[in-house]
Amino acid sequence: MDRKALIRRYKETPRPMGVFRVTNNVNGKSFVCSSADVNAMLNRQRAQLGFGSHPNRALQKDWNELGADAFEFVIVDTLKPSDEPGYDPASDLQVLEELWLERLAPYGERGYNG
Repeated sequence: MDRKALIRRYKETPRPMGVFRVTNNVNGKSFVCSSADVNAMLNRQRAQLGFGSHPNRALQKDWNELGADAFEFVIVDTLKPSDEPGYDPASDLQVLEELWLERLAPYGERGYNG
């Protein structure tokens, strides 16, 4: 297969959508969020934390103090893409994220959300 065909195939491959969690393994706090491309978003979270530019200041502070080895990045749930033409996963992702926020309650002493 030539390079152009490989690139086209990659671009046409659906990305996993869903909810991810960044967990501080020292204090148990976690950050929960959803994305239409969870793998890319997890990479973005790692990069932002590594560069010291994560928008969540409390998470960034703990990362700076404890280091990368104190954190775990996992996909907690995925959303099956719809076959409907023009499907927008935004509302389904929001519902899925809210379910996980309710289940994990990553607020206050338990987390970095809201």
